[in-house]
Amino acid sequence: MIRAMKAEIMLRNNELQNRTLKSLYFGGGTPSILSVDEINSLIDEVLRYFSFEKDIEITLEANPDDLDQSFLKQLAATPVNRLSIGTQSFFEEDLKLMNRAHNASEAESSIKRAQDFGFENLSIDLIYGSPTSNLEIWKQNLYKTIELEIPHISSYALTVEPKTALENWISKGKVLSPKEEEQNREFYYLSDFLKDHGFEHYEVSNFAKPGFYSRHNSAYWKYQEYLGIGPSAHSYNGFDTRSWNIANNQQYIKKLSDKTLAKEEEILSQQDQFNEMIMIGLRTIWGVDLSHLKNKFSDQVQEHFRTEIKPKIEEGVLIIENDHLKIPEKHWFMADGIASDLFLV
Repeated sequence: MIRAMKAEIMLRNNELQNRTLKSLYFGGGTPSILSVDEINSLIDEVLRYFSFEKDIEITLEANPDDLDQSFLKQLAATPVNRLSIGTQSFFEEDLKLMNRAHNASEAESSIKRAQDFGFENLSIDLIYGSPTSNLEIWKQNLYKTIELEIPHISSYALTVEPKTALENWISKGKVLSPKEEEQNREFYYLSDFLKDHGFEHYEVSNFAKPGFYSRHNSAYWKYQEYLGIGPSAHSYNGFDTRSWNIANNQQYIKKLSDKTLAKEEEILSQQDQFNEMIMIGLRTIWGVDLSHLKNKFSDQVQEHFRTEIKPKIEEGVLIIENDHLKIPEKHWFMADGIASDLFLV
């Protein structure tokens, strides 16, 4: 697999206009199953074609059960300087419901071990609105994040995906279905609590101490180009083309062994570009840049936009500040619904 990924980097390195990278992200699947030597090898391969900004952010996604002492000791000697840890919860019943491999004790100890080896730039995922949880348990989860001095938190409402164990348990009445009212309450408690403890709520699901915004995700939310390497990885040229690699590992490796790219791509229509700009922009503190929208889209699209935003501005769920369209934070839980009402269909 590593050989195939190196081949893809070589074949696709000209797709990025910016030759100096500000972020490198090892994500998707379980990248921490890579050995430290393989991680270093991939970083070296990237450096054959690109340069790094002096303070580049290099992130590795990992599950708590992957972060043992031996792995962290080796990882600390690499250029990786940020960890995104799939904690989900510090509460045992939540983790069992979500079928996680780690337990509550491992969730906490993995973070402490990472800090012991010098990883201060940490992000964790937390899930709220679980039927095994309640507001008091959610408060305990949040107090634990403060106690552990974690500078970045990504937090999402529990969703029931089709054909999962959770869906099966709910259908059989073994557990209750998540309640939107409870998720709404926990979301706003999360936002208020973290802001009271020095975090900035910079995207609907993301919170950071000053200086700890995710550079990688922030680039995505600002419609900048990115290149994804490996099975299932997605890429975007910053304008009108999106591509994605095939998911099948064997096919991916075979194609690249023949020096053939294992990707498909689509040219995004004006409708696609507009809808994506609205959806992504309205989930962030930056909002939608109205001057950018005016320069990018036709008069017809802009007329549609003006017509659709007018009643929502009057309603107070949209505001315009410094030539940017935003959703006031008190309405962020409904951000996706508000954005979709503006879509071109």
